[in-house]
Amino acid sequence: MRRGLQPRNFPHASRLHRHSIGHSYLPSIGNAEIDRQISELLEKSGVDSNTLLIQELIVTALKIGRENYSVADLKLFNRALKEMRSAAKMFTPYTGRKKVVVFGSARTAATEPAAIAAEEFTAKMREHGYMTITGGGDGIMGAAQKGAGRDFGFGLNIKLPFEQRANETILGDRKLVNFNYFFTRKLNFVKETHAITLFPGGFGTMDEGFEVLTLMQTGKSRIIPYVLVDTPGSTFWQTWLDFLKDQLLKNGLVSENDFHLFKLTNSVDAAVQEILQFYKNFRSYRWVGKKMVIRLEKALTKDAQQDLNTRFADLLQVGTIEQGSALPEEMNEPEIAPLPRLILTPQQRDYGKIRLFLDAINRAPVVE
Repeated sequence: MRRGLQPRNFPHASRLHRHSIGHSYLPSIGNAEIDRQISELLEKSGVDSNTLLIQELIVTALKIGRENYSVADLKLFNRALKEMRSAAKMFTPYTGRKKVVVFGSARTAATEPAAIAAEEFTAKMREHGYMTITGGGDGIMGAAQKGAGRDFGFGLNIKLPFEQRANETILGDRKLVNFNYFFTRKLNFVKETHAITLFPGGFGTMDEGFEVLTLMQTGKSRIIPYVLVDTPGSTFWQTWLDFLKDQLLKNGLVSENDFHLFKLTNSVDAAVQEILQFYKNFRSYRWVGKKMVIRLEKALTKDAQQDLNTRFADLLQVGTIEQGSALPEEMNEPEIAPLPRLILTPQQRDYGKIRLFLDAINRAPVVE
């Protein structure tokens, strides 16, 4: 046991909680008496869940205080954490709701085809129970917000000296959060959504779009539907795709399988179907060590399981694709514990191939 807090000071310091923060030791400032006082402070403050994580936040803050950073750094740390807390507080009541992010230009007029398509898209996604997250501004964002409606929309607005302001649909709503930093804003786009949709846009849209692709390509975020929407007659995203193939793929800067991480469509209906199909049977996945645990709505037939093992043998690092139930490490998600699982140990270097695997699962026969 490391010097510092003993397990008795943390009634929730179970193996599960240690696993959830990624290490097996108790957070410590390096002084047993201060550690005890932090534990006492937590108890008096009414903190009775996720105790180790809160302990670690306090310890980190105290270490920052000891290390004599500049005022500018301290303001950044503080403001970033406050922004993440505000966003989490806003999203928490809607944890069980599916959401789609819409990226696109703030400069697009409401009468342009791309804006009309964005409004139609979010209206149709609302019919399927999806809420919409936008950057909260005008243009494509405002059109998407209008299509979703105030009750089904979130706005993650960025404070700028020009151009960006909250659109009239979301202005004044409790589901509007204003961010000072792009990085905290982008973090919330990715962590809160179940799908990403891009309409034509400028530097900001490209920045957001490429960051999400990079995170999925490198396994740093979940694989989710990523749809680029061209309107009939437009070649905006097709031109973008041609550049990727002609410059990045041909020069070996990306792999062919990376192109499976996104889908280009030229209609709103195709974009909607791409997202709905992704969640036809697939629910979610989680990494438990090197194991990928895929949660399904319905178990696959034995023939379907064998077919996946044959077709995706090169995806596996060791073993085979097995069907099973929730692992002990998943017990902190009791609401989905009864769902059937596929459990495998894949190579973690080709996430485009993993996207193909998820698509195959959704097309596979299930046990009725």
